Amino acid sequence: MNKSRHYFHLHLVSDSTGETLMTVARAATVQYENVQEIEHVYPLVRSSKQLDRVIAEIENAPGIVLYTLVDDEIAKRLEQKCRDLGLPFVNILDPVFAVFQSYLNVTQTHRVGGQHELDAEYFRRMEALNYTMMHDDGQVWDDLESADIVLIGISRTSKTPTCIYLANRGIKAANVPLVPGIPLPDHVKSLKGPMIVGLIASVERIQQIRRNRVLSLNSDGYNDTYVDRKEISQEINMTRRLCSENEWPLIDVTRRSVEETAAEIMTLFKGFKSETDTSAGA
Repeated sequence: MNKSRHYFHLHLVSDSTGETLMTVARAATVQYENVQEIEHVYPLVRSSKQLDRVIAEIENAPGIVLYTLVDDEIAKRLEQKCRDLGLPFVNILDPVFAVFQSYLNVTQTHRVGGQHELDAEYFRRMEALNYTMMHDDGQVWDDLESADIVLIGISRTSKTPTCIYLANRGIKAANVPLVPGIPLPDHVKSLKGPMIVGLIASVERIQQIRRNRVLSLNSDGYNDTYVDRKEISQEINMTRRLCSENEWPLIDVTRRSVEETAAEIMTLFKGFKSETDTSAGA
């Protein structure tokens, strides 16, 4: 008889791409039967503002925290928050640095991302990650034409983590929130270069995630409509209509992991690029 699978949240916080953390974490979790991590990856965390967002996510979904942060102040803030929440945390490179420093008798340089070979592929991923972080949640609008992919969707449809996953594969992904009562700007509708994809989820999933989000923020600044089933249903229908009118692909993320959603988007993007290249060569 199969044992029930145990799920836990695993937060990976990095001031670089996060690949080192993901490799170590997956090598560890595979050693435990009937255990499945729910992976949360936060790359390029290099400021207090970026760390604030990470901390909010950790509070919302407590679990193990692994990190590689060179900046002592940011690392100490994360560590103290984990202590306050009673969560285990490990800087996975500290034991390695300690051995090297003891044996070599040299001082660590504290160089962010120094473990990566500076080849063309690396720079492409870093450029994509920087672009994605700058264009998260509609922060920058004036150069969306230079994106590879633009994701649109209402609050809590996994736009940000999906964009980060795509960026880790060298795809410049931006996301634009759909807000009730505020039309999507014509500038977005008229984009020619990037592929635009809509994301939706079931009413139940969005309502649950939003409730957890409100609780984690002590509900300040939110009204009842944010978690109301009828309002959420109307927001989802708004997304469906918008994508239908503009012939944009629409993905339901209700039962999909971020990796599965990103895989489908990359498949769509491959077809999109093929059509675009064919049109350009005609």
